[in-house]
Amino acid sequence: MSKKSKSQEKIPADAAIPLIRRLMLENAKAYSRRYAIAFVFMGLVAVSTAASAWIMRDVINEVFINQDKGMILIIALSVMAIFTIKGVSTYGQQVVLSRVGNAIVADCQRRLFTRILEQDMGYFSRTPLGELTTRIQHNTAAARSVIDMVVVTLGRDVLTIIALVAVMVIQDPLLSLIALVIMPPAVIGVSLLVRRVRKHAKSQFVSTTRILSVLQETALGVRIVKAFGVEDSLQQAMNSAVHDVEKQANKIATLTARTSPLMETLGGFAVALVILYGGYSVVEMGQEPGAFFSFITSLLLAYDPAKRLARLQVNLNNSLVGVKLMYDLIDEEPSLKQAADARSLDVTKGAVELADVTFSYGEGAALIGLSFKAEAGKTTALVGASGAGKSTVFSLLERFYDPSSGAVLIDGRDVRDVTLASLRRSIAYVSQDTFLFDLSVKENIRLGRPGASDEEIVTAAQDANAHEFIVELPGGYDGSVGEGGDQLSGGQRQRIAIARAMLRDAPILLLDEATSALDAESESKVQSALARLMRNRTTLVIAHRLATVRDADTIVVMDKGRCIEEGNHMDLIRQDGTYRRLYDLQFSSGSSGDSDAPNLKSDPV
Repeated sequence: MSKKSKSQEKIPADAAIPLIRRLMLENAKAYSRRYAIAFVFMGLVAVSTAASAWIMRDVINEVFINQDKGMILIIALSVMAIFTIKGVSTYGQQVVLSRVGNAIVADCQRRLFTRILEQDMGYFSRTPLGELTTRIQHNTAAARSVIDMVVVTLGRDVLTIIALVAVMVIQDPLLSLIALVIMPPAVIGVSLLVRRVRKHAKSQFVSTTRILSVLQETALGVRIVKAFGVEDSLQQAMNSAVHDVEKQANKIATLTARTSPLMETLGGFAVALVILYGGYSVVEMGQEPGAFFSFITSLLLAYDPAKRLARLQVNLNNSLVGVKLMYDLIDEEPSLKQAADARSLDVTKGAVELADVTFSYGEGAALIGLSFKAEAGKTTALVGASGAGKSTVFSLLERFYDPSSGAVLIDGRDVRDVTLASLRRSIAYVSQDTFLFDLSVKENIRLGRPGASDEEIVTAAQDANAHEFIVELPGGYDGSVGEGGDQLSGGQRQRIAIARAMLRDAPILLLDEATSALDAESESKVQSALARLMRNRTTLVIAHRLATVRDADTIVVMDKGRCIEEGNHMDLIRQDGTYRRLYDLQFSSGSSGDSDAPNLKSDPV
């Protein structure tokens, strides 16, 4: 929540036209046929509106003045036809534009989500989750809003005003000139309002992002919220964000509403001038009353579309903030890219090596000249205090980040030279905090290898010691695990994750504190499953509890991003260095490295 959002950046005043042009051009081709149909309907609305004003001349002259009985039925039927055409055309226009708008929103959401998936891990670490959610929801709706406003304004309002002005000019050119005197003051007044709306729209987006961030943090961390009683703090944060949104929305509404008194006042002056001159022309100069009433009707009918046109720029700038942010994300290139000549990684042995690797997340280096080898088919453990850089090694190996110097190698090939898909297919990962998707048990396991058969999934679950509890769940393999797997225990989630890794059958296995949060019974089942999973694979293990890695082929002791010791358990015990001190701290009885040292089954949990 505290991270600065890109939505706080100012949008240049001259950016509106390029944004609108890009938005229209990207969607014009795909929906051109439907837009053409909508324009036909809108043209019919404009013509029927102008016809309703034009026919007022015959209503006054033929019915009320000449009292022509034969014209009464004709005029009445004509009015019915005019308004029927207008009603049907309005319906057609709304249906077509609604469907196009829904399609545009769906397309923009797909594009945004695709772009989000393409981003590297650094993007997610610096971008609040609430901002991503807002961009998917708010920004795509803003794109639809802008297109609708532009299309409806050009197709309905502009055509309607042109048709009505044509009627006015035909009836009385001088009166038309008098009526149009309101235009310059209206344009100036609206332009002043636009600048203020743009500023408040940006602030409103930032506050909306804060609301979503607070809500998501509350939902994801509800256990901590309840356990530490931080409800009041979160309530204050939510109240502040909601208040800011309300404040900015009220300001935008106030500024937008100011177009009404502006147009009402100027329109009143224009109508008054028309009545003065028109009344004088009818009374003193003998002009036909029908022409005057037709003119007045045209003027009054033109008022609503003219008012919408006056508000257009204000409303556009409000929505263009969202469109700008949408394109910011669509245009953002991930900093970590696959090389143009990257080739598929075909793991033959599975040997892993870090060669003089240095890496930093920002201030301060996480790894400094780190070098070690994980032999193929063997287990290499990474131990050390928190912040030593162990998890960073895993992130570089899966190429979530690239080292600033040095290289990460698999079978001698730099991971930067292979395709991302083939690299990640070659690695299975089991973490301490297992994440499951809100899918069925079966589908969560199948994520390890999409396309796997049900029989293969069951086999993987059996190897992971998960089959027994799965069949007892409501729905069995087809039962839902809940959001984040909250319907399962920690040990059950972990065994689902192991089944997923088994199904993947990758030559390289990464285990990140995979049993540290489990009770003794769950840990025993998970450990036996992990033993099967690790067989004949290159395995890298992160562990703080040294009992879980004492049988590793190689143990790499890390401190502040460096490798300070390396060897097997017995070698490191004899060295009497950092590893020995860590071991003695965890096991008061383990003062020596003899064969009586605690084994995996007897070590305290």
